[in-house]
Amino acid sequence: MADRSGADGDGVVGTTAPDLDDTLVDGTDLDDADLDGTDLDGTDLDAAELNGAGSGNGTRAPRARRGDATPSIQSVERAANILSFFTASRPRLTLSELTARLGMSKATAHRYTMALRQVNLLRYDPSCAEYTLGPQVLVLAGAARAGLPIITVAGPLMEDLVREVNETVVLSIWDGEAPVVVRVDDGTERVIRVSVRAGARLDRFGSAQGRVFCAFLPDSNVPELPDELKRSTKFRSEITAIKESRIGVNVSELHGVRTIAAPVFADGVIVAVMALVGTTTTLSDSVTSPAARALRRAAERLTDIQGKHLHDPA
Repeated sequence: MADRSGADGDGVVGTTAPDLDDTLVDGTDLDDADLDGTDLDGTDLDAAELNGAGSGNGTRAPRARRGDATPSIQSVERAANILSFFTASRPRLTLSELTARLGMSKATAHRYTMALRQVNLLRYDPSCAEYTLGPQVLVLAGAARAGLPIITVAGPLMEDLVREVNETVVLSIWDGEAPVVVRVDDGTERVIRVSVRAGARLDRFGSAQGRVFCAFLPDSNVPELPDELKRSTKFRSEITAIKESRIGVNVSELHGVRTIAAPVFADGVIVAVMALVGTTTTLSDSVTSPAARALRRAAERLTDIQGKHLHDPA
């Protein structure tokens, strides 16, 4: 799935999603006429919530071309987009808000929310007409953490690092093509707090995290890396510098945001990247700054713990 982050390559929060096609999770068409105005439990739905599109003009959003994806794949992607709209800062969303973000009709958006509610991935609060993530998400989160123990192991180190440098701390893993954010600790005390969405897929060449992975993964493990190294002497020199300092700094600094990142290893193989995300005013681009040194210490500590965790039979 493509990265839906609407800011820079380091995943700063802000999501958009393309309109795909009006199909339900089972691949059947989702015509507005199919909606009978009844919720899953048989109660009448609020007509004001269903009438009209998310833009409020009552018109149906045009369908995008199907392309090469099958309807079932498109439906799964759209359902995943709906779930990704909920964040710690926005845990409750109305149908109108979901409709506007997806660019589809309210009737179609409602059919997707009904399907997600049926499998407990969404909950609906009729008292305020808002949706929240459902209890099944907690089950999936637990399974994800069990499959990626580094998320739990890194927690205390990331929390300590937030307190030490007063910047957002992000942990990413490699998904085979690009870095993906798996944990975010952003409890800073700054007036401007930079948030990154867990699950965001980062630019493999433009983000600081991606460059660190490029520096320590075999070239064959990173799509198009050999070509990029041949094409750009600047990129090649930056990768060399990262190998020497074990610190990567993003170059674009879009929206006044800067990221510095450090590798985490297990048995000599890079398994994750820990990063600091802040503003260009508060976070220096020097690889020898106090923040960079603190980040590297935390990443090295996680490397030590990760190695012991892998070899401890208990």
